[in-house]
Amino acid sequence: MSSMIPMAPLGGAGDLTSFGGMRKTNLTRPQKAAIIVRFLLNEGAELALAELSDGHQADLTYMMGDMGYIDRETLSDVLMEFAQELESIGLSFPNGISGALSVLQGQISPLTEARLRKEAGVRMIGNPWARIKEQSVPELITMIDGESIEVSAVLISKLPVEKAAMVLAKLPGDKARRITFAMSMTESITPEAVDRIGLTLACQLEDQPPKAFKQGPEDRLGAILNNATTATRDEVLESLDEKDAEFAGAVRRRIFTYAHIATRVKPLDVPRLVKDLEDDILITAMAFATAGDFGLSTEFILSNMSGRMADQLREGITERGTVKTKEAEAAMSEITKSIRELVDMGEIKLVSDEDEDDE
Repeated sequence: MSSMIPMAPLGGAGDLTSFGGMRKTNLTRPQKAAIIVRFLLNEGAELALAELSDGHQADLTYMMGDMGYIDRETLSDVLMEFAQELESIGLSFPNGISGALSVLQGQISPLTEARLRKEAGVRMIGNPWARIKEQSVPELITMIDGESIEVSAVLISKLPVEKAAMVLAKLPGDKARRITFAMSMTESITPEAVDRIGLTLACQLEDQPPKAFKQGPEDRLGAILNNATTATRDEVLESLDEKDAEFAGAVRRRIFTYAHIATRVKPLDVPRLVKDLEDDILITAMAFATAGDFGLSTEFILSNMSGRMADQLREGITERGTVKTKEAEAAMSEITKSIRELVDMGEIKLVSDEDEDDE
């Protein structure tokens, strides 16, 4: 245990109470709670004390200021009692409708959740800045578009540096410059003002009507077309081009097929990609995908793996001969599915149109 916790001498240098300390015989539950908090903080634990009410935070602060010293025996007894209480707990339920709705979020229907919150007058706030930080870059930009430069400067200041940089990069140059200049004036802003801004922004998020789908239409259709046959995919996209070219472009950006491997997979990631794929799947796909964008992807894969494995696959392709379209579609789908799984797990990263623009 760290020496940062003040302790009474163990060798009888006077009564502990003469130093303002507390004996275990007269400790209240709030005092025991203060001891637990002090001990956990001293051991480097991160406690979400900011989620307590202002009154509880103030009571805890005053209590810790009045505690003085405790001896080792008292500390041991308090910790033991705390551990026993934790072990005896079977389930812990949230306090009030707000806590219950937070626990059930995503498990009950959005309409039911919205109705219950409205009836109970409950706002889904919690830690407002934690919720704001979870928003995507496009959502943050939309939020900034409706706020003043000063509020936007506070918002940018509260974001993780990487996300803040991404948001600034997406804003119009003049607005980004005005926001960054306004950040120089946030030095004297009070924590209370920052909290109020966070609450206001979080309330705006909550006031949005519930959505039936978590993903946008372009994401949903893109996922469907990723698993469709080439003929179906091309037919749908051609039809979309005629009716809504902008939406068709958004859908195309979310589609990843075998034909995209040569342009969106990094050469160094090819060995990781083929590692989990059976040779028969690769051979079936490559024996069919020999022309156009398909052929480019086949050659890209073969050129970025070990020479020995590439030779084995080329030999297998020659022996395989003609492949039926249905078999080839299934094999190519298996390859792109494996790539998307690796992306979802964070093991590889696809090259995006934005990355190409930066180059």
